[in-house]
Amino acid sequence: MRNAELKIEDVAFGGKGVARDEGKAVFVPFTIEHERISARIVREKKQFAEGELVELLEPSPERAVPECPYFGRCGGCSYQHISYAHQLEIKARQVEQAMRRIGRLANPPMRPMVPSPLPYSYRNRITVHAQDGIVGFYRRDVHQLLDIERCPIAMSEVSDALAQLRARPVRDGHYTLRAHSGPRVFVQTNDGVAEALANFAAEILTGEEKLLIDAFCGAGFFSKRLAPQFERVVGIDWDRFAIAAAQKDAGPKEAYVSGDITTELRWLLQQSDLATTALIVDPPATGLSAEMRRAILDSPPRTMIYVSCNPPTLARDVAELQQHFAVISITPFDMFPQTAEIEVVVHLKSQ
Repeated sequence: MRNAELKIEDVAFGGKGVARDEGKAVFVPFTIEHERISARIVREKKQFAEGELVELLEPSPERAVPECPYFGRCGGCSYQHISYAHQLEIKARQVEQAMRRIGRLANPPMRPMVPSPLPYSYRNRITVHAQDGIVGFYRRDVHQLLDIERCPIAMSEVSDALAQLRARPVRDGHYTLRAHSGPRVFVQTNDGVAEALANFAAEILTGEEKLLIDAFCGAGFFSKRLAPQFERVVGIDWDRFAIAAAQKDAGPKEAYVSGDITTELRWLLQQSDLATTALIVDPPATGLSAEMRRAILDSPPRTMIYVSCNPPTLARDVAELQQHFAVISITPFDMFPQTAEIEVVVHLKSQ
């Protein structure tokens, strides 16, 4: 290991500051662009190196005091050392960079980042782990538990549930603590931003679409909110428990299908009047499979809304979808303040 004096040039997707030393990129967590630092180089590869912050020689004016006593040791948050306004700037820039570099868009049609109403105390659920009497999260870069009494980014109801869990003998395992009762299926973790996301999707739709296909629909987050705008709504998900939850209070316009999402989507698109069809996809971080991208390109609907929690895989998919779609807008949403995660909505229109 060696020490180096570095100037941070940028913050990469994932949250680490980027500097250059001896001709290679050096990634240093908990740093901000334009800072001059002393770092210990802890890992060197052919193309890049990784460092740990030793001393701030010239700190950024955007530095903030973290509200969490575990910050830097816990593996959850990456940005608590950065002012919230600047976190938004960094994330918006990262989305635009991914769309230029991977998405092959010369001038990405970016819309302003939608902030979270609450920079802290926003998570409606957390999953903690218990082992040998320790209850908490895994440490940064190490598969070792860190004992956590309170998580500042969790809602107060979740923190209360954590305190109740810790107050009794706990068996080894994983525990998901929730602020809301209801089916144990996927829901967005930030209530305020989730509502803004749904409202934004409703605004995008022109009113000329009659059928909404909601792929990766879960318990019907989008389809139930948007059903009044359509003659018919079909939700598709592989999770039969989520589909059962969606079917439980489904209205007369709604239908929900459990099965292989690509197979069901391909069939639905082939049977539909594509000129009056809207499609929402909200896939996991891996993005759309090559087979699903092909199914969409073979039968492109009039309007497509792509919701993503992973800008690089989103940009990869958008690059291919441009064969039959124009990219109308790209809007980042800060679903996960204090972390490096970013939610993005891309509005596409068939051409």
